[in-house]
Amino acid sequence: MDEAPLGILFSILVALIIFSGFFSSSETAMMSLNRFRLKHLRDKNHRGARRASRLLRRPDRLIGLILIGNNLVNILAASIATVIAIRLYGDAGVVLSSILLTLAILIFAEITPKTVAALHPEKIAFPASVILLPLMKLMYPLVWLVNQITNRLLRLFGVDPSRQRDHAISSDELRSIVGEAGHHIPDQHQAMLLSILDLEQVTVNDIMIPRNEVFGIDLDESDASILRRLQSSEYTRIPVYREDINSVEGMLHLRHVSRLVAGGGVDRDTLLEQMDKPYFVPEATPLNTQLLNFQKQKRRIAMVVDEYGDVMGLVTLEDILEEIVGEFTSNLADEIEDIYPQRDGAFLINGSANIRDINKELTWDLPTDGPKTLNGLMLEYLEAFPDANAGLMINGYCLEILELRGNVIQAVRAQESADRSYEESV
Repeated sequence: MDEAPLGILFSILVALIIFSGFFSSSETAMMSLNRFRLKHLRDKNHRGARRASRLLRRPDRLIGLILIGNNLVNILAASIATVIAIRLYGDAGVVLSSILLTLAILIFAEITPKTVAALHPEKIAFPASVILLPLMKLMYPLVWLVNQITNRLLRLFGVDPSRQRDHAISSDELRSIVGEAGHHIPDQHQAMLLSILDLEQVTVNDIMIPRNEVFGIDLDESDASILRRLQSSEYTRIPVYREDINSVEGMLHLRHVSRLVAGGGVDRDTLLEQMDKPYFVPEATPLNTQLLNFQKQKRRIAMVVDEYGDVMGLVTLEDILEEIVGEFTSNLADEIEDIYPQRDGAFLINGSANIRDINKELTWDLPTDGPKTLNGLMLEYLEAFPDANAGLMINGYCLEILELRGNVIQAVRAQESADRSYEESV
């Protein structure tokens, strides 16, 4: 080594620094690979992904191989740098060579290659696997010996190196992944995927049509009244009951209407024969569960009941699908507006408006864990039946009653508090 030309020694030193950079970048790139994308590429028979997957089956061995190689080339580079420094500057050059080599390794063999690898892991990891895989076979005895020693030390600290990391993700993590997909997934598709994930957090009670708004047929009414309701119905399936919605007899499909009309009246026996049995679901059923139940039961509509068996309302398959894709039908009920923006930034809102719909439309945060309508929410907070000019503050939103009919709030003026807007902007 002392007799070797300086040009050769410098060339070897540069090559060793390059090798060190290769090992450093390989380590960062391999550990930065997206495991889900790697699995996808492996399933597509991507050669680089398949090689990387083989190396990552035992990350302890991969890290051992990379660190052994990196330390060997760094130690050899330090030795050659010392020889060069002594030949050029004598013993005084040892300190200088240590400082210069440290800077060179940090810049060219650590920081720069690792930064590039972290930004472009696939471009570094897949080509590097061509070298690392045969190198693993060549140095396996040394890697195995080092891993045995380190694994025993890890077990002393209660760490099991043979335990594979669980790569399963939770719904919250999946929600974050979808939200960060960016241009890879269109905004509309992202919204649909997030809505599907949110189905388990929403119950049928949150989206059902309240019992007082359910359109149905009362068998105790006259034939003329029943005919008028059949002719004015905008729904294809309607509940049939006696006197009260709690006494549901069944669900009638309007395609059978022609069979029910006889001599200007209603053939009630035929009506009862053409009805389907009512389908009841608990009010606390999550939407994802109810969607599967509709599929299993071959149903499209269900009556929602509380813990006492009383009918609370009605939910349809369409209601659940609209939670995913948004409203895709229009009927008379949909044409009734619930929220009217005002010039001063406030909103006039119907008291019967659903709180979840208000939050969606205005991106507000009114509480949804209690009453489902604005009328119910305000009555719960007021704890009494108010005057028409009563007002209150809920979650930073100013709500003022404009119209009160009986014990029901009909119209509310609502706007976001200025203090709340200031706090959020800060």
